[in-house]
Amino acid sequence: MKMVIAVVIGIVAISTASIFIKLCDAAPLAIAAYRLGLASLLLSPVALSRKGYGKILRGRWKLLFLTGLFLGFHFIFWITSLKYTSVASSVVIVSTHPIFVALGSSLLLKERAGILTIAGILLSTAGAVIIGLSDFTLSTHAAMGDLLALAGAIMASAYLIVGRKLRQQMDLISYIFPVYSAGGLVVLLIGIIAGVSFFGYSSRTYVLFLMLAIVPQLIGHSTFNWALKFFSASTVAILILGEPIGSTLLAYWVLGETLSPLKAAGGICILAGIYAAMRGDIAGTGMIISRKRG
Repeated sequence: MKMVIAVVIGIVAISTASIFIKLCDAAPLAIAAYRLGLASLLLSPVALSRKGYGKILRGRWKLLFLTGLFLGFHFIFWITSLKYTSVASSVVIVSTHPIFVALGSSLLLKERAGILTIAGILLSTAGAVIIGLSDFTLSTHAAMGDLLALAGAIMASAYLIVGRKLRQQMDLISYIFPVYSAGGLVVLLIGIIAGVSFFGYSSRTYVLFLMLAIVPQLIGHSTFNWALKFFSASTVAILILGEPIGSTLLAYWVLGETLSPLKAAGGICILAGIYAAMRGDIAGTGMIISRKRG
């Protein structure tokens, strides 16, 4: 029950990201930099006050930075895609990452997906595609957004695969602080090189930056990073696919984007996929949640 509650909270939190981003009057690189930078700043008192923190990080710096690099580029590609295409289309395409995660996990982590997990991947990905069908267009403008979202999916997959490996060795705070910090630094440097302005925005936009750092990042992403210790990378990737449901509902209520029976059907497929994947992972691991903490 605790895992279910945590997953629901994580999905709701991460679903707010696309809405906050759409409401931000700022460049995509600035949004990503503030999101990760503020999240890291808020985490720093807890992370840096830990005794022996340097020893925990020793020998893991390269992988931690690599994970942060993947996270940073995921945000750069995905947030930029939202400037070109609809919330539903962007979220749907970026949500194809479970397919890439399953392939990568099998090759790199030797985590072979079981029948239920494979069924979960197929169901949830199909549901995500169904949600976005009515929003796809053939315009050059939307096509650019779609390609950027696909690049974001590939970066998200790499982020989850490397993160799965590190979370077996590290507790949550020790892991997410350097990863979020590295991602924020990468985005900041690219923004500076690109000549992006990081100041002069409205008060509302700065409040949205803070909300992005707290809700979808510290609550949403951190929940799924926590889950990486207990579930395979493939299952966590499927759990994140609850985001298109939440994002679509919020886009309907807040932004006035359409909500159709087709999207409702897609949502049902995603929920069925999440259920199948969780059942398969729990059965395959003997509910390792009870034996691990952090």
